[in-house]
Amino acid sequence: MTSVHIPPKTPEVRVPRLVGLMAVDARETAEAGGVLLAAPDRPDSPLTFLDFVVRQYPPPGTEVPRGAVVTVWFDLGEGGGGGGAGVHEPRRPIPPPGGLRRELDEPGDPFKVLR
Repeated sequence: MTSVHIPPKTPEVRVPRLVGLMAVDARETAEAGGVLLAAPDRPDSPLTFLDFVVRQYPPPGTEVPRGAVVTVWFDLGEGGGGGGAGVHEPRRPIPPPGGLRRELDEPGDPFKVLR
């Protein structure tokens, strides 16, 4: 019979990579790695929602004491308090028509664009 070597629980662990994981998977990965999670953008919710981790601190690979807290932030998505940044189409009021068309010669235009 072969004996299996089980390494002792060390006082230090390396922070796992959590960015890109869904909340449920991030929690399981963190627990397996010996750390706990905190989500300041979701203080009242347990980590059972389907949003993805977009940032974490400390970064992956950092040595921390077993049981240390890793802070994660989520992409809140539609209706979740902001979601992605930037302008979402369609914008209101709608921009005036034209764009590149303004720079093209119109058929029969007496004031053709000089090239």
